Amino acid sequence: MRYEEIAVSVEGSAKDTKMQMYLLDTPRDKNLKIQKRPMVLICPGGGYEKTSFREGEPLAMHFLSRGYHACVLRYSVAPCRFPVQVLEVGAAVKQIREHAREWNVDEERIFVQGSSAGGHLAASYGIFWNQEFMASKLKTDSDQLKVRGLLLSYPVITADPRYQHLGSFENLLGEKRSICEDAMSLERQVTHAMPPCFIWHTAKDGTVPVENSLLMAMALRRVKVPVELHIFPEGEHGLSLASPLVERMDGSGIQKECAQWIHLADAWLDSQCGQEEAEVF
Repeated sequence: MRYEEIAVSVEGSAKDTKMQMYLLDTPRDKNLKIQKRPMVLICPGGGYEKTSFREGEPLAMHFLSRGYHACVLRYSVAPCRFPVQVLEVGAAVKQIREHAREWNVDEERIFVQGSSAGGHLAASYGIFWNQEFMASKLKTDSDQLKVRGLLLSYPVITADPRYQHLGSFENLLGEKRSICEDAMSLERQVTHAMPPCFIWHTAKDGTVPVENSLLMAMALRRVKVPVELHIFPEGEHGLSLASPLVERMDGSGIQKECAQWIHLADAWLDSQCGQEEAEVF
């Protein structure tokens, strides 16, 4: 495996915006079936105020163990505002495609994962990837920005005052919140062009209510976009892998019942890749 840090810059980006690339070695041996590997682009949470470590590298290590390349995007946060962050995701996807041959990436199997506010960012990308402003700002065409699917962990989705995570919208939109908040209520923006989604949440999430995931799943169903949804009865917000690997100093961050989500996600990824292609070891 090799590790690289690559700068990501769009108009308005913070100086420290970067891709943390975790690239598995792929032997250049014509006798081996493995020639290219899928890629998971990870958007950690943090309320658009920071990007969490717990929702970045630990997930990358898991996907590497499954034979996927992984990339953690340390995207811009407040005071940078929308659409900077979603453009940065597009810039990362564009770079992955441009380096696909060098990095042995299967361009048809690029996925975006996001947790909490990072889930809002991943879902935003799923909605906006084919809009004209994305291709124009990134000097490319929409086909180069398309991804195979989204994995959303307890995502921020709605601006509905009953269920919203106010801090995320304040940090993302700033003074524009009053005029842009409706557009950032993602369940209202879903179209048939949205990639297939895997979503999980906990019913007792006291920070980002479970209704966020329910609203997104219902919106996807209305336009017939495939969605797999898992709601676990127990568990706080921000669980990441929900295992001892991400336990906090105070003992929180573990929920045994929820730790199976990543294995369900593995099965979903395999189904999206196709059974033969999923055997990437």
